[in-house]
Amino acid sequence: MSRELHLNLFINSRGHHEASWRHPDASDLALTDIHYLQGLTQRAEEGLFDSIFLADQLAFRGGGASLSLEPLTSLAALAVSTNNIGLIATASTTYTEPFNLARQFASLDHISNGRIGWNIVTSWSAPAARNYGYASQISHAERYARADEFMAVTRSLWDSWSDDAIIDDRANGKYLKQNSVREGGHEGTFYNVAGPLNVPRGPQGWPVLVQAGSSDTGRKFAAQHAEAVFTAHMEKSSAKAFYSDLKSLVKAEGRDEKQCLILPGLSPVIASTDAEAQQFRDELNNLADPQEGLISLSARFGGTDFSHLPLDTPLSPDDFPDPSTVEAARSRTEVILGVVRNERPTMRQLLSKLAGARGHYVVSGTPEHIADLIEDWFIDGVADGINLMPPVLPKMLDVFIDEVVPLLQRKGIFRTEYQGNTLRDHYGLDRPDNTFA
Repeated sequence: MSRELHLNLFINSRGHHEASWRHPDASDLALTDIHYLQGLTQRAEEGLFDSIFLADQLAFRGGGASLSLEPLTSLAALAVSTNNIGLIATASTTYTEPFNLARQFASLDHISNGRIGWNIVTSWSAPAARNYGYASQISHAERYARADEFMAVTRSLWDSWSDDAIIDDRANGKYLKQNSVREGGHEGTFYNVAGPLNVPRGPQGWPVLVQAGSSDTGRKFAAQHAEAVFTAHMEKSSAKAFYSDLKSLVKAEGRDEKQCLILPGLSPVIASTDAEAQQFRDELNNLADPQEGLISLSARFGGTDFSHLPLDTPLSPDDFPDPSTVEAARSRTEVILGVVRNERPTMRQLLSKLAGARGHYVVSGTPEHIADLIEDWFIDGVADGINLMPPVLPKMLDVFIDEVVPLLQRKGIFRTEYQGNTLRDHYGLDRPDNTFA
């Protein structure tokens, strides 16, 4: 096939619906049980998925149903319990030192034989800032300025070893090739790092660089650095506009647009009939707690208190702060404001809409309907693949693999076997040239 659909599984709690943990079809394993993550990842590998993705939280959000193990530690366990599937973890450029992170990801790339990706985030949570010794969160502009410099440092560290540095010549007593390791140092505004890295360059050179910010600043960052982009849209038209805009920005940076994949989130409720799918969706919505929804909504808007707003009165954009003033994930606030502006929902209706997947596209229907939708997005310039966000795990992942994947294969847009060994192979991405020489 000339162009291949990419599938990533986004693992979150017991599913992406806010109330998934309460549903009888959800796993009964503890969220801290590594066998839970291993089982889901192995199942996604059976479905020939390109990758799985673990998000991260740097502060306790309350409730507890959204808790998770630390992602990089988890990837090490997933790497030794799988063989082919790519493994992507979130790590912050705001609250991590470049040397530590570069070392961790290089180690994981070796452990996994080249299957690692890094979801680059700038961390917008005020509670997270306090956990790392800051009185308040760092501004949106400074977070991205730090991130740009952070990328320069990590890439320099990964490239501080030549690809052929290790010769392991026991007879002559030489482990490293002469002049094959350089300092790779950096002196900048935010970071001063001597180098070199104390881990050799990984099988992929660098981990696959993933990003999920969709603000103007986030898009610019993605155009410069990202090789895959996770994005959230609640309708096809906005997803298509984002795809076109970002691909243009990538080309403007002098990059090949095929070297930056765009994977919008999709949370499908799948059943043998439309009525059964809607019934399942209604079950989930009926289990959702509006108070938990208000907590999540408040966090999205940088801690804004919405508790004074009636649950059953139509909302106005004036009820929300201007996204440009929010020191949080601005792109997601813009999605939410778009819903309020276009649909004028009540707060209860808005919370129900967001409960499904926090601003990502939620759809219900038969396997045929879901497969047709994915094909349409793939062919019509909306997506290079899908960031799958099952509302309940493992139930909806199993249904997707058993009933939707075969349809995608029959359409000729999805693989029937793995063709390569690394995440870069799966995504069709070039291995970055080593700047060492």
